[in-house]
Formats: sequence, structure tokens, C-alpha cells
Amino acid sequence: MPTIRDVSKLAGVSVATVSRVLNQKGYVHKDTVQKVHEAIEMLQYTPNDIARSLSKKSSKTIALIVPDITNPFFNELALAVEKVTQMYGYTTILCNTNDSPAVERQYIQTLKQKYIDGFIMATNTLSSNEIDQLQIPLVALDRSNFQTVPTISSKNREGARLAVQALLQQGCTKILHIRGPKGLWIAEERCQGYLDLVEDLDWFTPKLIVNGNFQLKEASEAVNKIFDAHPDIDGIFAGNDLMAIGALRVMQKRGIRVPDQVQIIGYDGIPLGEMVYPELSTVSQPIYEMGMLAARILIKKIEQQPLEEMNHQMDNELIQRGTTRHTS
Repeated sequence: MPTIRDVSKLAGVSVATVSRVLNQKGYVHKDTVQKVHEAIEMLQYTPNDIARSLSKKSSKTIALIVPDITNPFFNELALAVEKVTQMYGYTTILCNTNDSPAVERQYIQTLKQKYIDGFIMATNTLSSNEIDQLQIPLVALDRSNFQTVPTISSKNREGARLAVQALLQQGCTKILHIRGPKGLWIAEERCQGYLDLVEDLDWFTPKLIVNGNFQLKEASEAVNKIFDAHPDIDGIFAGNDLMAIGALRVMQKRGIRVPDQVQIIGYDGIPLGEMVYPELSTVSQPIYEMGMLAARILIKKIEQQPLEEMNHQMDNELIQRGTTRHTS
């Protein structure tokens, strides 16, 4: 396997000159650059990325940290991030924390030692103080919401209102909300959007808000329990599509017809919603666009380019399918 010394010998230049050409640092005459590139091509020399990382304290690598890789929402984000990073010559490492702060901190510590260039955080377990101490370019995505770093999200409260308004207009008289984890800002925003429209209605009671923790199984259990106490519920707004699918399964097991007896709207717009029957109505986030924007902003930060704005809130779209009684 050829070495950098072989390249320098064939090109007739010093090892330091070859290194400057490879790292694009310092002045090298264009004729010399051409000689070095010709020697690299003739020898089919491949630079040692580890050594270059150590010398430049950069690995051309970014990390996407997600809380739950089994949720298709994060799969689509990862595809978008990877597409952009590859275009700019970066490699993406996908890190799944299973919502564990300890796992997330271990990932961060390990990757910092390997000269990671930046992080895209779709988690919410680190404190603002920990984020400030990272001293590595960072972009917050979806679940993360830090004032000191660029943030990409959708308009969660507005999206929730779209869903609840549709259920009300389509005849629902008692709407259940399956919310996400308490303290998680996107879950709070979606819950508040629900409350904006129903809190003052005669039928509303706080018992019509149940916690599904963004998980299908937990949502199913919560829906089963609430329907024992409130069998007259005729509308369900779930804080994500997985929980909506869990609610749909419960309705089917109970013999409750959807959308004739109960209408359901989820949130996210993951492809899985089109694979269930009836197909899931949902508030669709621009997931792919959010991932691409996060990657572009992070690369700008890494390359020390100015950012036009810090907080990006993207529009949602209400997509009505088979779980609501909409008119086309």
C-alpha cells in the first residue's frame, strides 16, 4: 500500500508539501499541486483519514442523535440528513439513545474524542448548561429546543389546532387527546393546541387528556382504559401517528367503526399511516425538509458561515384519509 512518502518521492516534493496539498493548507504553487495529484493518481494513494483527523482535529463526520430509531419519523429525518451531508463530503453517524440521558452523554463523550465535527440533536435529555459546554457546532431538531443554538421544528400548536378544528367541523362532540411525554415541549405545544379549541366547551374534562408517551403500546393501554370510563368519545387527536395507530387498533378490537363512530387524526405524516386500514388522517410535518435544513445549517456552522436566522418553524398540512369523515 503506497504511503505519503511514496507520493512525495514520485512528485519530487517534500512530505510536508504533499500534506499541505491534501489538507488544502498553506500556499503551494499550482504546478506543484498538479504534480502531487498526478502522483496520487498513479500510485492510487488513499490518505489516512484517522491521521488527518488527528492533525486537523476534524473528521468530516457529524452525528445525528435520535431518541427512538423504531419510530419511522426519525428514519425519514436520518435519510434527509445523510443526503445533504454526503453532498458536502461529510459522513453521518446515527446514534439511538432509547431516551436514555446516560446513553446520550456516552455517545457525545466518545464522539468528541474522535473529533466529531458537529451534532444534530433530536433528543431532549440534556440540560441547557450541558449544551452550552459542548463547544462543538450543534443544531436542535424537533424535540430539542435550546435558545442558544439553531432550532428546526414545525408549528406544533398550530398543527394541533388544525386537527381538532377538523374533528369539530366533522361532527365530533367529545374529543380525546392522547398526548406525548410531560415536559417535552412539542408534546406540550400539541396539547395546548387541543386545549385552545376545547377547554371552554361543555363536554370537556381534563380526564380526556391521556398520556401515551409517543408509544403505540402505551397509547393503546391508555385508550382502552379511557373508553371504559367514557364510551361516548367520538373523536381522537393523537400527538403522533404511532399513538393514533394504537388507538385505531383498540377501536377495531372493540368493534367500534372508524370513522363512522369514532374519527381519528394523528400527527407527523409517517408512511406507516398509509399502510394501516383505514388509512390514517394526520397532521403532516415536512419531515424530510426539516432534516435537510438541519444538515445544511450545521454544515454552515461547522464551516463558520453566517446564519440568517436561529429559529426555523415550518408549516404543517392536514391530510384527511380514511379515519375521518371528510368530504373531498
